[in-house]
Amino acid sequence: MKKLMLGNEAIARGAYEAGVRVVSSYPGTPSTEITEYAAQYDEMFSEWAPNEKVAMEVALGASIGGGRALTAMKHVGLNVAADPLFTASYTGVNAGLVICVADDQGMHSSQNEQDSRTYANSSKTLMLEPSDSDECLRFTKIAFDLSETYDTPVLLRLSTRISHSQSQVTLSDRTEKSVKPYERNMAKYVMMPAMARGRHVVVEERIKTLKAFVETSDLNCITYHDKKIGIIAAGIAYQYAKEALGEHASYLKLGVVYPLPSDLLKQFVESVDVCYVIEELEPIIENHCKVLGLSVIGKEKFSLIGEYASKQIKEVILGEHSENISIEEEIPARPPVMCAGCPHRGVFYILNQLKLNVFGDIGCYTLGALAPLNALDTCICMGSSIGLLHGAEKAAGRDFATKSVSVIGDSTFMHTGLNGLVDVVYNKGTSTVIILDNSITGMTGHQQNPTTGRTIKNEPTKQIDLELLCRAIGVERVVIVDPFDAKELKRVLKEELAAEEPSVIITQRPCALLKSVKYEGCSTVDADKCKNCGMCMKIGCPAIVTKGDKAHIVPEQCVGCGYCQNICAFHAITKAGEKESVVTVHA
Repeated sequence: MKKLMLGNEAIARGAYEAGVRVVSSYPGTPSTEITEYAAQYDEMFSEWAPNEKVAMEVALGASIGGGRALTAMKHVGLNVAADPLFTASYTGVNAGLVICVADDQGMHSSQNEQDSRTYANSSKTLMLEPSDSDECLRFTKIAFDLSETYDTPVLLRLSTRISHSQSQVTLSDRTEKSVKPYERNMAKYVMMPAMARGRHVVVEERIKTLKAFVETSDLNCITYHDKKIGIIAAGIAYQYAKEALGEHASYLKLGVVYPLPSDLLKQFVESVDVCYVIEELEPIIENHCKVLGLSVIGKEKFSLIGEYASKQIKEVILGEHSENISIEEEIPARPPVMCAGCPHRGVFYILNQLKLNVFGDIGCYTLGALAPLNALDTCICMGSSIGLLHGAEKAAGRDFATKSVSVIGDSTFMHTGLNGLVDVVYNKGTSTVIILDNSITGMTGHQQNPTTGRTIKNEPTKQIDLELLCRAIGVERVVIVDPFDAKELKRVLKEELAAEEPSVIITQRPCALLKSVKYEGCSTVDADKCKNCGMCMKIGCPAIVTKGDKAHIVPEQCVGCGYCQNICAFHAITKAGEKESVVTVHA
């Protein structure tokens, strides 16, 4: 049976067909859908873990326990999971273990560009890279077999374009794999120095064996056409090159990107007149070729930054320039904004008014940095905001802390923010931390997390109580406030900033896009009452525009949250059937 599938969907299908028993991940674009699709197969236990480190540890534990396991994450998630990854390379596996890592060339949804092939090299872990959805499915199944054959975890490298593009795949039935017997083996699994030294020897021997394997593996394949031009590529870069050059070039497509072959590369480079290495981000393949003494053209012609395109490759190699498509009318810029009804809007509006230093984090709320809210000073990595504020306070003093807060989402707090708060309490900080609790992991498309009380399959489970959790680690000042209550939020912020001890403000209001959120009606502007003061425009709601010299609410955009009513000093904004807002609390 054949079917069109996203690359991520195909990986989930490959895991299912390979007899996987456990899938554990933390959501991160562009990898998120792998686990969401995996959860649709009841034969596999699937979960959202609190973070990628825990997810990899769960998957490794499942492997040691005898069941095939998979974990998926984005490139920066692999940073979080690097600790268990490097040691898992030493321990090896029992049942197969596959680690999917999706790089985000072009930074469509990430804070940096990062080439995960460097992790394969430094951890000495076998890495495969598919170039379409069919290979996503096939390589996933092959990866499990290789994992068990060579006693190693296997990394499966993806990119935004492979993860989120569709192509045809061939489906097969699931092959059930019985649980492998668990055997106690301290020399293999207890990585204290004496044992680890012995396992390092095993790793180096394994790499030698894998280097021999990649020379003849059909995962790496040569296709000859015109031998005047040779192309070495993997993954999406291969697809770009093939589209650009067609039969004007010959190709060595690498399905294994660590370890790289040597003899195969020599054979191919020597068989063509000129050879290009086309790879996005780091010159991993190019450098390997040059160490081998091979003459190849790479980063001197192609960028280290961002995504490539077939047009660019055609221009560089063939000298053919495609005409740009011209559009007569200028297209207006559409910067990203928080959704209409977003509960975070009220927080950033007040933070902007108070002119506070705001240490930010990773989530939808990172958009609070943009105009007109302009209320975010930093965004580094998941869970970093609390530690950043604590460090700034210790460097700049208590006076700085009275003018500064950190903001972090509920899911991000559970991911890696909790330890930062522990640090504040333990080391006598006085930071004011705002946990933006919108009842979901919003940034990656509404995934459950430990604070929502639901599993990935939407089953009821224990719900972490953020207030009790913060109090349990020693925070005595914990306040819960509705972020749409502007007056109360401003009062609470001033009070907590003045306190000479750690405090946590939990702003609770669910994401407006949740199916369970049902705001009534649509807000409208009474043009006679509107004074054109511009206050409502300062909240940055995409539903509010100017029409002539008055504010206007676009009914197709408005969700009826009513926040604009709360900040209009002239009662010019109401809902249908309401004479005027009865909840007005001017900021």
